[in-house]
Amino acid sequence: MKKVRIAMLLIALGAATFPTMSASWAQEPAPGVKPAYYISEFQVTDPEGIKPYSTQVESTFKPFGGRFIVRGGGNVVSLEGAGFDGRMVVIAFDSMDMAKAWYNSPEYEKLKPIRHKSATSRVYIVEGPAS
Repeated sequence: MKKVRIAMLLIALGAATFPTMSASWAQEPAPGVKPAYYISEFQVTDPEGIKPYSTQVESTFKPFGGRFIVRGGGNVVSLEGAGFDGRMVVIAFDSMDMAKAWYNSPEYEKLKPIRHKSATSRVYIVEGPAS
């Protein structure tokens, strides 16, 4: 069920090609490079406790070329399987290496305990198709 939902999300993301996305990106990925997407499904258990994470997380992934595709509290429509009652986040990176470098960076390592303490989550990094 979750795999179907994630597959549908990735198909939708693949339909949105990089050149048509925001001009605020530092640069478009080189031809043949596969982008990667950090995907998080999470439920906040401590709304006050998650605030430091929410206000700081973007500053940790921007140096790695990360950019929000989906951020948090938007409307999630479950089309198949069990409904999802939480937040969804998708962050695009130019490559799997950049996504992993951000996820394991000292800056993000400092924020992870805040998310772990203030929410329950499932987190993935998924490689997209080559450009």
